[in-house]
Amino acid sequence: MTESEFLALAEAVLAQVEAAVEAVVDNSDVDIDCERTGNVLTLEFDDGSKIIVNVQTPMSEIWIAARSGGFHFRLKGDKWRDTRDDSELFEALSRFASQQAGETVTFQAG
Repeated sequence: MTESEFLALAEAVLAQVEAAVEAVVDNSDVDIDCERTGNVLTLEFDDGSKIIVNVQTPMSEIWIAARSGGFHFRLKGDKWRDTRDDSELFEALSRFASQQAGETVTFQAG
């Protein structure tokens, strides 16, 4: 995969995460502030904790930093998978957000 192909795919993921956060906020009592600066997306929860989603172009990965740790996702087939446990990005992001929000949060890929 070329760098420009990776960046296009990663941009799509960031846009999907933004849309997923918006859908959760619109359809639940969960309050998550979402701010994007370039290829870095910051999700901030009521308790002040954050989840950072960022694009790591040299590695062709999307990294997530959450209260529970740091995670690297690489494209396998048509899904972004954790390089350690093979979990899917949106499933993992839902798990991390649920832990930090203190209630169930489900992000759907768009």
